[in-house]
Amino acid sequence: MILQAQTIAQTLGDTVTSGRIITELAESGTDKMNLLDMASKGGWIMLVLLALCIVSVYIFIERIRVFKRAGARDSHFMARISDYVKNGELKSAIIYCQAVNTPSGRVLERGIALIGRSRSDIQMGMENAGNIEVSKLERGLSGIATIASGAPMLGFLGTVTGMVKAFWEMANAGNNIDVSLLSGGIYEAMITTVGGLIVGILAMFGYNYLVSRIDKLSNDLEADIIEFVEIASK
Repeated sequence: MILQAQTIAQTLGDTVTSGRIITELAESGTDKMNLLDMASKGGWIMLVLLALCIVSVYIFIERIRVFKRAGARDSHFMARISDYVKNGELKSAIIYCQAVNTPSGRVLERGIALIGRSRSDIQMGMENAGNIEVSKLERGLSGIATIASGAPMLGFLGTVTGMVKAFWEMANAGNNIDVSLLSGGIYEAMITTVGGLIVGILAMFGYNYLVSRIDKLSNDLEADIIEFVEIASK
């Protein structure tokens, strides 16, 4: 019995050792691909997509910084403007608006300059100034929107060119068709599609977020206009 147990244990040990050797050989013969290697298989279109990704990230960060400055305001901003207007200190109110240096400050500066005219003239002048400020906030958004729609199309272009390349290699190979001949075109076809979709999705999410921030700033600006018109009309 002891001899049989030793024989079984030795057999199991040999089996485990053999399995480990086979696994190590399989792993040593398999190429591991990282993201950089995958991207390099996509060809020149991946470079274009990388450039578009960098541009969209730059626009997003730059706009976020602009929106942060535009939304920064004192909680007593309108109260101080109201006090200046009621006391007839219009010059002080204008200086205060210039010191604040925000879209609301510039729009209210325009409204203060129109005090003495009719209510409709004040409101129209402030709304025109507000439209200019909103257009400044929207600067760059058309670029990120173009990237959001154009990046997937570039990815599909890479898919088409990759498949053309694969079939070209297949046609030139004749009867000696090898999978390795087709791998380059197939890699280009699949990877560019993935890259284009990733860049397009990120740009789309970024664009929608920026639009939501602009809508909020625009609503705050409109509320300030309405409040100031009421103050100026009293």
